[in-house]
Amino acid sequence: MIIAIDGPAAAGKGTLARNLAKHFDLAYLDTGLIYRAVGKKVVDSGANPEDAAAAEREARALTPADLHQEGLRADEVAQAASKVSAVPGVRAALLEFQRDFAEYPPDGKKGAVLDGRDIGTVVCPAADVKLFVTASTEVRAERRLKELQGRGLEAIYARVLEDMRERDARDSERAVSPLEPAKDAHTLDTSGLDADQVFQTALDLIDSRD
Repeated sequence: MIIAIDGPAAAGKGTLARNLAKHFDLAYLDTGLIYRAVGKKVVDSGANPEDAAAAEREARALTPADLHQEGLRADEVAQAASKVSAVPGVRAALLEFQRDFAEYPPDGKKGAVLDGRDIGTVVCPAADVKLFVTASTEVRAERRLKELQGRGLEAIYARVLEDMRERDARDSERAVSPLEPAKDAHTLDTSGLDADQVFQTALDLIDSRD
């Protein structure tokens, strides 16, 4: 079984994906880490994340070990990831990696859960289950603020909200694989739900599929 989960930042898709992978004993891939790893490698090299040639070069040189770099969750890396993900060459280089993971899950697993921004539309269009996890921008900004503060970082809600809106616009308006739900995806709004409620709602959707 392949489960594709898409949605904007801080909507709760990562937590849901990990919970579903554990519940069904499936392999899990946070595809956002792939782009973050490329973004970080570009930044660390001193290049601009909007430099298409530099981004594609780092994407083609990416190894599984790069997904375990420290600092992949930093905000600077998140912004860089969003920028390199808009480069066609980067997406082409990483698409095969993601599809191979889904088709040939590691550790003998009988399926995979992938979360990202174009899993159901581009990476795994034939996935058995497609979920589009979202929440209001304000709720997502509040979640991100708490996450940052929980890591001991100083953050201001207004700035976090502005960054969130800018990132949403960049992700949804890019020419290549814009953020949008697959036509056959189930949309799950997590604005008023906690993690357990989101998980149960997703299980109900999966169990009710034809």
